[in-house]
Amino acid sequence: MKILLASRSPRRIELLTTAGFDFVAKAADVDEKAVPAWYPKREIPGLLSRKKAEFFKHESDEYLVLGADTVVVCEDMLLEKPKDAREAKQMLKMLSGRTHEVIGGVSLIHKNKAHTFSETTLVRFRSLTAREIEYYVENYRPLDKAGAYGIQEWIGLRAVSRIEGDYYNVMGLPVCRLVVELDAFVTTC
Repeated sequence: MKILLASRSPRRIELLTTAGFDFVAKAADVDEKAVPAWYPKREIPGLLSRKKAEFFKHESDEYLVLGADTVVVCEDMLLEKPKDAREAKQMLKMLSGRTHEVIGGVSLIHKNKAHTFSETTLVRFRSLTAREIEYYVENYRPLDKAGAYGIQEWIGLRAVSRIEGDYYNVMGLPVCRLVVELDAFVTTC
């Protein structure tokens, strides 16, 4: 079955490619900020992944549409993509010395069938210095990442002291769980 990834995320494209999936990737025009304030934080990735997949519902006769979204929750605060370098530094300071949750939501749509699931990974950062935070923000691209960091980058190598759950979920897509969920979904299509 052909897959349409409703995302142009370089990390999701890399993960699906490395896992051997045959797919096309298209950006879904979804306003990620248009989530009601009352909506439960940990359910936002599922909601946004559904919206992204539904953006291409008109192509779901030809493709199995895959939407995905990731959020970071620390101290019960939602850390989305930072709007600027100052906010990125604030987020990294908040994550420093703490454990946070990375929640990935994935939605699958094919014809008239839909399925959404989420995966949570716990990530522990050692305490970071102001200099380390400054270096990361100045030399990497934290503005396009939930929580202002990429685990596969310099900061992940130097700051992540513990991880409980799926590493690839933190990168942007829980690939192992996706394989299991896809097999079950395709079997019932």
